[in-house]
Amino acid sequence: MILVFGKTGQVATELQRQGTVTALGRDQADLSDPQACAAIIAGLKPSVVINAAAYTAVDKAEEEEALAQIINAASPGAMAGACTHLDIPFLHVSTDYVFDGTGTQAWQETDPVSPQNAYGRTKLAGEQAVRSTGARHIILRTAWVFSAHGANFVKTMLRLSETRDALRVVEDQIGGPTSAADIAATLLALADHMQDGAKGGTYHYAGTPHTNWAGFARAIFDEAGCDVTVTGIPSSDYPTPATRPLNSRLDCAKLAADFGIKPTDWKAGLAAVLKDLGA
Repeated sequence: MILVFGKTGQVATELQRQGTVTALGRDQADLSDPQACAAIIAGLKPSVVINAAAYTAVDKAEEEEALAQIINAASPGAMAGACTHLDIPFLHVSTDYVFDGTGTQAWQETDPVSPQNAYGRTKLAGEQAVRSTGARHIILRTAWVFSAHGANFVKTMLRLSETRDALRVVEDQIGGPTSAADIAATLLALADHMQDGAKGGTYHYAGTPHTNWAGFARAIFDEAGCDVTVTGIPSSDYPTPATRPLNSRLDCAKLAADFGIKPTDWKAGLAAVLKDLGA
């Protein structure tokens, strides 16, 4: 049995669509109670655990860092510890926000980490907690997740297009938009590899090619047939409580080398999501 923490989030929804998994929502697994999460694993004794749940409200985390720390760090650590006792693999989704967002080179797994906001700090603490248990694990860092489910950039742009014919969108933040469906497929493939004895470790997975938010918005409107003019602006013109990284590029070569899993073109994922939404 593949046990998934998370049920309604973007990646968790796709895991349920693509694989035979047991997914736990908030009513079944309280992520603010680490020991309860560990107890669930001990009781169900799955063959592999995937943690697709997290505190992801980046701006709100600036005010609720203590809660985000429990959900994003303490609970994954407890889950990984329970997996260690059962000698089963643990797969955990992380983020490019563990880096400081400087430079123009794609981040490699071995690059120094230096998160610039509360969300990034709690996700980094989660990575460290998972590693410290000694569990057989994979930490999969990704970025700019989108799907037909939950709250994400694609759905926000489509909603705004209903009442606006012009938008100002940040263009100095660069990254790889990543389909939640592709992340789910990658996690399920990695779960198979881990059950076959793969060593694991930390890996990057994000869509290709790199773009900026304004470019992504234009692609969304072009694909959806929306007549919306997008003007690119600097991040300084759109201040947010949490600092966003300017460089969210992730180097995915290690994942391809170790498992043969290569980044997919986000435009194909976008087309699939828009079809799913009927846009």
